[in-house]
Amino acid sequence: MFITSHLKFSLFLFLPFVAITALAQNLAEIQLADQYAAQGENAKAISIYEKLEKNSKNIPQIHERYFQLLLITGEFDKAEKYVDKAIKQYPTNLFYQIDKGLIYVQLNEKQQAKKYYDGLISAWSDDPFKVRVAAQHFIRLQQYDNAIDIYKQSRKKLNNPYEYSIQLASIYRIANKQVEMIEEYLNYLHESQNSVASIKNIMQNILIEDQDLELFENIMYAKIQEQPENIQYSELLIWVNLQRKNFYSAFIQARAIDKRMNLMGTELMDIGRIAIENKDFKNSLRIYTYVIDEYPQTPNYQIARRMAIYCREELVKNTYPVNTTEINILINDYKNLIAELGLNQYTAEAMRSEAYLYAFYIGNHDQAIQLLQTLIRSSNISKPIIDQAKLDLGDIYLLTGEPWEATLLYSQVEKSSKETPIGYEAKLRNAKLNYYNGEFELAQGHLDILKLATTREISNDAMALSLLIKDNYTKDSSDNALKRYADIELLIFKNRKDKAYALLDQLKNDYPLHPLQDEILYKQALLSMEMGNFSKALIALNEIVDKYGTDILGDDALFLCGTVTEEYLHDKSAAMEIYQSFLVKYPGSNHAADARKRFRQLRGDTL
Repeated sequence: MFITSHLKFSLFLFLPFVAITALAQNLAEIQLADQYAAQGENAKAISIYEKLEKNSKNIPQIHERYFQLLLITGEFDKAEKYVDKAIKQYPTNLFYQIDKGLIYVQLNEKQQAKKYYDGLISAWSDDPFKVRVAAQHFIRLQQYDNAIDIYKQSRKKLNNPYEYSIQLASIYRIANKQVEMIEEYLNYLHESQNSVASIKNIMQNILIEDQDLELFENIMYAKIQEQPENIQYSELLIWVNLQRKNFYSAFIQARAIDKRMNLMGTELMDIGRIAIENKDFKNSLRIYTYVIDEYPQTPNYQIARRMAIYCREELVKNTYPVNTTEINILINDYKNLIAELGLNQYTAEAMRSEAYLYAFYIGNHDQAIQLLQTLIRSSNISKPIIDQAKLDLGDIYLLTGEPWEATLLYSQVEKSSKETPIGYEAKLRNAKLNYYNGEFELAQGHLDILKLATTREISNDAMALSLLIKDNYTKDSSDNALKRYADIELLIFKNRKDKAYALLDQLKNDYPLHPLQDEILYKQALLSMEMGNFSKALIALNEIVDKYGTDILGDDALFLCGTVTEEYLHDKSAAMEIYQSFLVKYPGSNHAADARKRFRQLRGDTL
């Protein structure tokens, strides 16, 4: 009795040990076979896998490598025999059943493969779980048509035309079928009414090229014609127009939604702001004028009044030569706005603009200083606006030849608003002042900080000035070309264009091989434009393109050639040729989208 019990207990301990040992041996053999397969020693790997597959419990661990090896080596009969065994042993494993079709694919038996897969798809398409599992495996095998087919058949059986929209959209995206992909993302809107923001985010990431956005825009127009009451389609059309910088088209769509939803111009104000950020002042003016006319009793009215004058100001300042009569009209409009609405958060910016026009275009520095000091002393104005007014006042002191007063104000703002955009702007102004004074190392110290810890716009300005100094500053030169160039830039800041142009000519002749040559030419082109001499501007710009086209200003110069030719010389065909040449020469430029848009507008495309 004791012996029997002892034997049973020993067996109880021994059997798990045997099982564990066998499992470890199996794992070692699987790893060895996998290693042979990875090293391309197929015969050795297959030999081990054949032994392992005799125990059906090993099939899940060896299936993928073993089956692929049989297909690769052309052992199709053996592969079919093996996969049939795998299916018999694991009848619920859909992967094995799908894999069997690969034999027909490898043998190029297209009809047999289609018939086989069609049978699987038909059998599984009424079970959403099987549909998703099978589709994922089809995708792994890059059998996108089968994945699409099983989703579509299941959708039909479920009697829901919007089921699996996201899954199908993902497959179409992988398969590079843009139209079908977009249609499925739009189908998703029917299932999730609050998903417009998600769709915008998705499209932002996948519709990279302008032609992709154009395709999306065309589809949205078609959808709106079919379902004009669907606001989601209108919102997406607004979005794509904003992406393509077609601000007027975005405005037209938003205006309809604004009326229907009684939004009081709020979304229109956002579009106007985006148009301003992209320097489309004509269309932003249209938008703000509409808000002024339609919503005079709303908070948006005050902002729209201010922004409409600002847009007109930008148009006047950027139409050369600048019309002084128009400047005086703007000043009067700002005065009337402040008189009507009083000095508050909305009109403080108007007073800043009024002071700027007095100082830089009329030359009435005393009036500009008086306005800014009034603003700075106001108790109901926020600190950021007061800080900005102080920076403006510093600029005017720089105009009047009082750099110490200027730097005092810049430093005051820099100190009181550390680690803020306005504080960084103050630091940039101080850096420019150092640059104008020829204190390049001191300027570089400011710029090195600004390149790392600031807004993108200020960072870009800092990097541009930093690069200019690094490329052109020579410590041991007694007659530093950069010092003379900085002096000229200060003259340009002070609006002394004729003298600045003459000194640029002299500098260009004195340093014919200096790397500043393209910078000098570009400055001369801009000055020529401001003085109304557009032919002269083109000569300088074309010289940059011809001699320095591969340098940093090459694309800027050629794009500006097109702009001057289109907007000031009114030669549409020549402008089209320039924009076309630009797109070939500088396809990766920041100006490329604008050049493409301008070319299409001149060609007469409907945008």
